[in-house]
Amino acid sequence: MSSETDQQSKYAWSLINRATPPKRPAAERVGDFKEIYSEFDEATAREQAARCIQCPEALCMTGCPLANRIPEWMALTAQGRFLEAAELSRATSNLPEICSRVCPQEKLCEGACILNGRADPIAIGAIERFINEFAFAHGGLDATPAPPNGRKVAIIGSGPGGLACADELARLGYGVTIFEAQAVPGGLLVNGIPAFKLEKHIVERRIDLLVRRGVEFRLNVRVGWDVSLAGLREKYDAVFLGIGAQKPKPLDVPGAELSGIVDALPLLIQKNVASPLMAGVPIGVRGRRVAVLGGGDTAMDCLRTALRDGAQEAVCLYRRDLANMPGSRKEYANALEEGAQFRFLTNPVALLGDAAGRVTAVRCVRMELGAPDASGRRSPRAVPGSEFDLPADLVVVAYGFDPVPFPPGSDLAQTATDKWGGFKTDENLMTSLPGVFAGGDSVRGPSLVVHAVRDARRAAQGIHRYLAGKPA
Repeated sequence: MSSETDQQSKYAWSLINRATPPKRPAAERVGDFKEIYSEFDEATAREQAARCIQCPEALCMTGCPLANRIPEWMALTAQGRFLEAAELSRATSNLPEICSRVCPQEKLCEGACILNGRADPIAIGAIERFINEFAFAHGGLDATPAPPNGRKVAIIGSGPGGLACADELARLGYGVTIFEAQAVPGGLLVNGIPAFKLEKHIVERRIDLLVRRGVEFRLNVRVGWDVSLAGLREKYDAVFLGIGAQKPKPLDVPGAELSGIVDALPLLIQKNVASPLMAGVPIGVRGRRVAVLGGGDTAMDCLRTALRDGAQEAVCLYRRDLANMPGSRKEYANALEEGAQFRFLTNPVALLGDAAGRVTAVRCVRMELGAPDASGRRSPRAVPGSEFDLPADLVVVAYGFDPVPFPPGSDLAQTATDKWGGFKTDENLMTSLPGVFAGGDSVRGPSLVVHAVRDARRAAQGIHRYLAGKPA
């Protein structure tokens, strides 16, 4: 473009092609666990931001669970005002450098971009990542603690919900203590998301920022086991439950008791952090034929992890077709590039084993799609006589997760839950226990990081309103 003014014109989208961040070649990246994308440079970020046509009623904002003020920080980025753009992005998101990496933007902000159908959408996720990395690199984040208001809040769990709630409350002057069951803070962000999507130093950097803002972390403490919720309610003015959902959904087919069948989380955890969640012998993958059951992002993560660990092959078995698969299309494409195989319209009905009790194959049946079910996706049904056996000596179950049950008699177990085990909450995300709030996967079931952040922000405001009406 000839000038900055021209770049920012509403027609720039038709003159500038969408760019994507540089991506490492598949043959290179499959040999390690480093992030596969890098950031835009300054010139590219400005040019790509200039493609935004500044919609008066921005669909990208309605497509974002956090209602990020995307057109505003696009305009600032196009002008080279990167620190101001990052500050504006942080006004609505507590973890923008993380959400920019792990959000399925094609289903959210970018999927809602008005340019879809006429051109490629704005590269919102890549620009969000750029401006926030720029801010970290150029001292654009203030870690000064807010003036204390004399109130204390306990947060249970240090995943995305716990971290976001802590950030929001610390900004309001609350004394915040996060209780984490594991030896390393970060929850799902360090345990369940592979480093090739989110390197752990990114999470550590955010945690360090919270510590400098006055947030305290207490590790290796299991609320409901090591300390009681009742004890915390006596010591703190309010409690937020951000404990996630880590109980694997069961595999209910004949042969599920065979050895060589593992849940997704242990496979992912052993490559991320040393954790008490990983009990027993590490899962050996090298040279094995791996079958991954499920079609969500966790399944994509398992396929890509297995290939990096030296699997002979990694095959995804999913009962619907690609159009109805819940996983991110970006992650599907990355897995395909790295050598993962996909068997769509394929449903496991049994696991076969040898005389030693080790799995040797997955018995499958081919499926066809019928009418849509309650989720809006077409219901799969088995094709009679279509059974076949797929050789596999390691089967990874990635069917999703449910909330972890609490010990009988625990006060946490007395909190009202729905039929899935998630906490019931009111419009302020307060549970059936006064002063105890909850959000994220422990309420809504397995979902996106950005949904946990949204719930955490709502809960923090709910806590603030609740305590405003109570004497100090």
